[in-house]
This record gives sequence, structure tokens and C-alpha cells, in this order.
Amino acid sequence: MAPKLCTRCQTAKAALKRPKTQEQVCRECFFTAFEEEVHQTIVQNKLFKHGERVAIAASGGKDSTVLAHIMTTLNARHGYGLDLFLLSIDEGITGYRDDSLETVKRNEQQYGIPLTVVSYKQLYGWTMDEIVAQIGTKNNCTFCGVFRRQALDRGAVLCAANKIATGHNADDVAETVLLNILRGDVPRLGRCASIITGEDSPLPRVKPFKYAYEKEIVLYAYYKKLDYFSTECIYAPFAARGFAREFIKDLEAARPLAIIDVIRSAEDFTFGPLAPPAPAGTAQQPSQPSQP
Repeated sequence: MAPKLCTRCQTAKAALKRPKTQEQVCRECFFTAFEEEVHQTIVQNKLFKHGERVAIAASGGKDSTVLAHIMTTLNARHGYGLDLFLLSIDEGITGYRDDSLETVKRNEQQYGIPLTVVSYKQLYGWTMDEIVAQIGTKNNCTFCGVFRRQALDRGAVLCAANKIATGHNADDVAETVLLNILRGDVPRLGRCASIITGEDSPLPRVKPFKYAYEKEIVLYAYYKKLDYFSTECIYAPFAARGFAREFIKDLEAARPLAIIDVIRSAEDFTFGPLAPPAPAGTAQQPSQPSQP
């Protein structure tokens, strides 16, 4: 049986099936398609302006490593004119962040963009390990998320950045939508899928990978042989997001476009007019059907 050819170029042997589109493609066509889709996301949503200084939130993981690679590549290819730098937050998690920072330092050399590291100890006077020792593991991810966002903001401001680019991917956005539904957090449903956030922060945050599937980011990193840190945070198993992540993966297995569908649903979410409150001590009567 002859090997399957790439559905795009029709010449090279297909090397993989894209999780997002189910296309059988060769490596080069996959790289081209993935990079072009990210470029279109950036252009169509006007994420950057020429001359802006952009902090790439770098953890050393697959998402931020691929983001640094892609941003460097597209900035040169399409003439974005961006001043890029890596911004890492050291939460002070022994056996995790200290190791991942070594990866980020290598990325600094590999991509030729400078690195700034800001630590919880430097900003707040304590590490995440010290916080967990006091509060336990139940809500530690909630605390860490708040502190990390503030640390990114403060670090970016110190470095005179105009924007922060994060590696949040389509799976992450879909998980956030699901979590807000489970929590009954209706006000956040209308904005949790926004590609530009940070209204309550000193700097805008942008998500160039908003429509990029996690599996495709992994494939891109694998076939490009990128240097990234793959160990999960030691406190992650205690996070509520893990349950949402498993549910989203089940949806994807049943229907690959389910991730995008969840995101689109949140994008299309709008508030209807609020009903006026009923007078105190009275019960609001149900509306009567209109007469034909």
C-alpha cells in the first residue's frame, strides 16, 4: 500500500494528522499552516503595533517556548517591528521552577532575545513553597494565579513593556469558559474568551495562541526539536482546572472542533436586559402569553 501523501502539497509523505483539522500533512506543511494561522490571529485581531516592546511570558514550558520561537520567527518574517524580550516569574517552587528557569535561560541564547526574571521573594518577601507551608495545598493555585499575574504586570512595567504576550492556547481558553460555567460566574463568561485582556491591569495581555490546539503546539515543539521543560508543577494535581481539562479532552476526542465551539460560544455570549427587581414583600408574577 502506497504511503499517504500530504493533503496540502500532494508531493511529500504525510507525517501526521492535525488534531485541529484532521488533515494528513507533511512536517513542512504543518509548520507553514501552524505559523500562518498564528500570524492571521495576530493580524486580524490587531494584537500588536509596530515598534511596541512586548514581554513574552516565559515559563520554560511547551506553550511559552513555542510562543517565543513563533514570535521571533514571525517578527522577522513579516516585519512586525516588535522589541521582544522574555519575562519569567520565579514563584519559588523547589524542584520545579528552579529547573524550568534553566530552560528559559537556554531559550534566551537560542532565540537571541533578552531575559528578565522577577521572583515572588523579591516582590512579596516570600516564596510559593512558604505560602503552601502556611495555607496547605487546597487553594494554593488560586493564590499563585493572583500573585503571578501581579508579578507579570510589575515585571513588564519595570521593563517598560507595552504589552504582555502569553502562551494561553485554545484548550486553556475552553477550560476557563467551562470553569466559569461550573462556578456560575456569568459576568466573566462574556469576557473570559477575549483575546486581549487586562482591563484591570496596567498593561494589555494578548493571546496569539488563542485558536491553537495544545496537541498541535506539542507536535510543533516535537518536530522542531525545541528545548522546553515538560514537568508539571508539583502543586497542579490539587487544582480544580484539572477536572475541566479532562472534560475538554473528552469533548475533543468525540469531536475535534468542540474546543473551538466552546470558545465561539463564549465569544457570542451577550447579556440580555435585566428584569427590574420586584417591590419588597411582593412576589413577581410570571408574564402572561400574548393574545393571538
